[in-house]
Amino acid sequence: MRLAHAALLMLAAGLATPVEAACDVKAAKIEETIARKSELQEAANKQTVRDLRTLRDAAIVLESYSYVTECERVLEIVKTLAADPEKTIEKGDTDEEKAESQQEARKPKPAVEPAVEPAAPAKPK
Repeated sequence: MRLAHAALLMLAAGLATPVEAACDVKAAKIEETIARKSELQEAANKQTVRDLRTLRDAAIVLESYSYVTECERVLEIVKTLAADPEKTIEKGDTDEEKAESQQEARKPKPAVEPAVEPAAPAKPK
């Protein structure tokens, strides 16, 4: 009991940190960054903005499955890409047709029932 109490006091005092802190997607302020960057407001850069938001959403999913380190890494990437939109746009593939086909691939498809062969008629005995 004393050890737990001491650990809590150390945490409160900032002398120790939890093993894994949550990945704070909200604090990364991705949407605010997108809104601030004029390059990202241009119609030609819609795919780049979609990509940033997709990566942000991936970070949320990773965090929800307790992949905190991976979540933090994805957030670092998003911040890097959003910090220099010109370089990101230059570097990235912004082909709208390709983007549309990727969007289509993301849509859930209905499950396909396996084909059931009709039963063969029973042979007379």
